[in-house]
Amino acid sequence: MSIQNFIPTIWSARLLNHLDKSHVYLNLLNRDYEGEIKNFGDTVKINQVGDVSIKDYTKGTDIDAPEDITGEQQELKIDQAKYFNFAVDDVDNAQTNPKLMDKAMQRAAYAMNDVVDAFAANLLAINVHADNAIGTNEAPIVPTKADAYDYLVDLNTKLTEANVAKMGRWVVIPAFYHGLLLKDDRFVGNGTDYNQAILEGGEVGKAAGFTVYVSNNVPHTEGTKYKVIAGTTEAGSYAEQILNTEAYRPEKRFSDAVKGLHTYGAKVLQSKCIAVLTCNKA
Repeated sequence: MSIQNFIPTIWSARLLNHLDKSHVYLNLLNRDYEGEIKNFGDTVKINQVGDVSIKDYTKGTDIDAPEDITGEQQELKIDQAKYFNFAVDDVDNAQTNPKLMDKAMQRAAYAMNDVVDAFAANLLAINVHADNAIGTNEAPIVPTKADAYDYLVDLNTKLTEANVAKMGRWVVIPAFYHGLLLKDDRFVGNGTDYNQAILEGGEVGKAAGFTVYVSNNVPHTEGTKYKVIAGTTEAGSYAEQILNTEAYRPEKRFSDAVKGLHTYGAKVLQSKCIAVLTCNKA
């Protein structure tokens, strides 16, 4: 920015609020293995104990030799890396709110969270067990105010049939689906004391055994084939680490700059702990 252009300009000390999306998907994955992550490229090997056989006992006879406990081994890889790098010009900073750099850091954090939230949403969507799918890309369901709640019941039934624990079940829906639920008296949503306390963060109520979240990061294809994902935190795990956040003075500019590196990874560990409804708007 040149000085001659800057002089007649008034810079407001107030910053315009952004119209931000709620980030919810990362909160629906567990972080059980995050403490074992040290650096980008690390891999955490996760073991799951197999089934133990139950056998008939006959008095006076020997029991079988002990069976070896086996189980599936999976890997959680930290294979994603993103960075930010921005600067605030000294001329700008002298004439604006001194909190400008802090606000810019908040914007960087929001942008990073949005990328990772969308990453988690798509990871869940593509790893649903085939038995837990309702609707397909070729034949998506078109819910109405009369049956939107019923499809959530069907998702809940899919999880129960897969022996998924009932405690802590969640579902993430797009805004249009939330609008349909609000027209159904069975939905515990806006207007309740409960809801007023949890609107922050995307949570909007209870329905069909789920805690319901609304997100504009629900996976879709150009406004169609929305993936309404339901599950529990047992479905997958997420780990992240901020490796570097560095403030510096760019050599060829009169400005303060900040750059940061964020590494992360996620994996669906139990695909039967997820169910998905593929749907279109009416």
